[in-house]
Amino acid sequence: MNIGHKNILALTLSSSLLVGGCTGLDNLTSKEKVEVNEPSTKNKKNAYETENFVRIQDYTGEGYKLRDSRPETGQLAEENREEIEGAVKRFFISNYKTEVIVHNIVGAVDGASVFVESVGVPHFYTFAIVPIDVENKTVKLDTIRSQEGQVEEAIQGGLYAMAFEDKFRKLDKYLENVVETSPVVGTPIEAIENVMATGFSTPYYYVTTFDDIFDELYQVYLANPQITKKELTEFFNENSFNPKNLAITIEFYSKNAIEQPNKEVFNKIVMEIEQMEDIPRGEYSIYLNDNFIDKRRGIGNKDNTLERTTPDKILKE
Repeated sequence: MNIGHKNILALTLSSSLLVGGCTGLDNLTSKEKVEVNEPSTKNKKNAYETENFVRIQDYTGEGYKLRDSRPETGQLAEENREEIEGAVKRFFISNYKTEVIVHNIVGAVDGASVFVESVGVPHFYTFAIVPIDVENKTVKLDTIRSQEGQVEEAIQGGLYAMAFEDKFRKLDKYLENVVETSPVVGTPIEAIENVMATGFSTPYYYVTTFDDIFDELYQVYLANPQITKKELTEFFNENSFNPKNLAITIEFYSKNAIEQPNKEVFNKIVMEIEQMEDIPRGEYSIYLNDNFIDKRRGIGNKDNTLERTTPDKILKE
């Protein structure tokens, strides 16, 4: 997913900061930023694209790298994978009252990022950070941590989706129909599992929360991890939130490698989202990329991406 471009970067930095850096353009070295962005280095840019751009349909997260990552951390993490998986699962149970599945471990500067998925509901994707002492070849399982606010936000989005399951189901059905009837595709679920860490996510969108009400909701969840949909509905009936403080980011890719993003299809999606009723409250951004994603960064957005976002997001109240 292109989590490093324009407004998506702003939406996702809070949920994608990893050991030694973050996804997106901030995950590029200064040299790579020049190669990717400067017209004067077009040949270098093309060389980078040739080496690192893959069709979105083929992307599972393989080749993903964190900024300034070192192979030693990844190697040590893999050698201690079983211990890391067990410790991370215990970390989420102890700190977030949530059972998780470990999907992927990616080495960074001085540790590893462990990408996980929650079991059941609330459903979300996130990560934990396992410090690694390369010099002493030690994995510090007793000091596992998370990025500040990242897991909390992921849980909040999952709880929101639980509470308004019917509205999300309507949105899901519409977006699935778009894929069936238009030359576009979403992000493979394997990529979301392995490298995205975008909270409550589907192949077509992810949710980001900002409102203080969701912080209160998170505390309610910690006190009662078995919270039901009925209880969540009652919470939202009693506690209103500003829909401008909840972002739903929709992202598609062109289905065919040789085609540019289709403006007619994009405009149709925008118009239909604008007109739809009874879908989740929030501010919607919509992106349509070409067929390729940067496998190293998990980024799909480029100069030719079509977008409807800040300052003209679609508000559903």
